Amino acid sequence: MNHAIDQALQRHEATHEPVSECPVVSGNAVDLLESAQIAIDAIFDAIAGATAHLHLEYYIFDDVLIGGRSLVGLLIAALQRGVQVAIIYDGVGSLATPNAVIDRLSEAGAHMLEFRPLNPLRRHFAWHLNDRDHRKLMVADGAIAFLGGVNLNRVYENPASNGIAKDARHSYWHDCAIRLQGPVVAWAQRIFLDTWDSNGGTPLPKTGFFPPLPAAGGQKLRIAASKPLEKQQLYFEALQAAIGQARERILLTTGYFVPSRRHWQALADAAGRGVAVDLVLAAHADTSATLHAARALYGRLLEAGVRIHEVQDGYLHAKAATIDGVWTVIGSSNFDRRSYSFNNEVDAVLLGREIAEAVENLLRRWMTRAETVTLEHWRRRSAGERAQEYAARLWERYM
Repeated sequence: MNHAIDQALQRHEATHEPVSECPVVSGNAVDLLESAQIAIDAIFDAIAGATAHLHLEYYIFDDVLIGGRSLVGLLIAALQRGVQVAIIYDGVGSLATPNAVIDRLSEAGAHMLEFRPLNPLRRHFAWHLNDRDHRKLMVADGAIAFLGGVNLNRVYENPASNGIAKDARHSYWHDCAIRLQGPVVAWAQRIFLDTWDSNGGTPLPKTGFFPPLPAAGGQKLRIAASKPLEKQQLYFEALQAAIGQARERILLTTGYFVPSRRHWQALADAAGRGVAVDLVLAAHADTSATLHAARALYGRLLEAGVRIHEVQDGYLHAKAATIDGVWTVIGSSNFDRRSYSFNNEVDAVLLGREIAEAVENLLRRWMTRAETVTLEHWRRRSAGERAQEYAARLWERYM
């Protein structure tokens, strides 16, 4: 290994040791799934191959159809061959999911848990309505785990050729996820079971939930499960520490960029000390206020030397960052106040150059199709845009 890369890896690993309850776990295999379609296809393969249990925790859960295969159809087939299926879905994120989808799975024998229902008459209703389960997590047979930005959402059925359509539901969505194998999968299983048990899920027969997990590769990583109401904001603590340690480059993408002052200032400070900082951000969003809130910050970041690239040919939903070619994070957390203050999230912090290189290559490909925002262009924006930005910043804490 190159000596400079080795030093950077040691520096970042030492910085993050105290951040999470999960230690840095060695001996894992990690596959970057570079689009939502690739990710869902891999999830479908894992469901089709499961023999014991399937545990799913998703902000948006719907009957996705990819490559001629249906999520609900695959889960019912798994139930019919004796596989235990337990599903957590968020009461707000899955609000548009037809009741028939939930009913079909329940009637087939799946254990279903709605996180924070909006209806006070529903079981497990709680008054913390702003607290959402924003995670995207699946564990198959306690041996394979998936996490990232990819929901089980029907928008991912849209091909890349759709680009920006008349509305978000019919547009193409850029996203990514990872598949994990090896000892760290046990931590993903614990995260699911903790959410299930602490939110009143029906008791599950816990046979074989933690099978022996021999080394599957050479990847080191930890999984950070954030629960802001319990004062666990692990993704942001890890990312803040990594940005502070950055010496060469930072590449970060997020679907929703509404950071606190502390977090955007960390990026500006990194650029100010000579770190090459590139942000791959959305040019289109299903909530326009988040775009205006992000753009209100562009001037301060551009003046500090941060480079901003807005993806034009689809909606951007991915959440990933890579720093100095050795430190990487992929998960469900956006770089925004909602992920910091309200949402339960799950993210993988990965140490090593192979996954960092893969993520960096993906983000640079997205950058080639993006429009780079210059300070001069930003300063020429219209009075109407400025007014929308001002209004959005007033309401940013609720985004």
